[in-house]
Amino acid sequence: MLVQVELVRIIISEINEQQVIFLKEVEGERSFPILIGLFEATSIDRRVQGESPPRPLTHDLLKNVIEQLGGEARDVVINNLEEHTYFASIRIMMDGDLIAVDSRPSDAIALAVHYDPPLPIYVEESVLEQAAQ
Repeated sequence: MLVQVELVRIIISEINEQQVIFLKEVEGERSFPILIGLFEATSIDRRVQGESPPRPLTHDLLKNVIEQLGGEARDVVINNLEEHTYFASIRIMMDGDLIAVDSRPSDAIALAVHYDPPLPIYVEESVLEQAAQ
């Protein structure tokens, strides 16, 4: 079962290698952090703040490629947690088929916030149970 979550906090530290985003279930109280890289954290934060770069960056490029190829990004699913590493997919509707593209959660979430409104973010219930402990 998929549980919808939302991005509720971004912590960026220029002196630490790992940055942190917090996701919280939309209709509940469970939340959990995911450690991500500085580039992804900065990309997410810029979009959340409403800033657009003058030229396309990586996540802008991904969005443009999906759209130019006739796809429609539907949502992001964090679908696995193994040895403290999260796994995700970006689900894209293409020619009537729903295609799941493997992704790091940080890149998937960065892509999600590049849409207006942002793409929905879901977490598998089993992953949420593990992560929110």
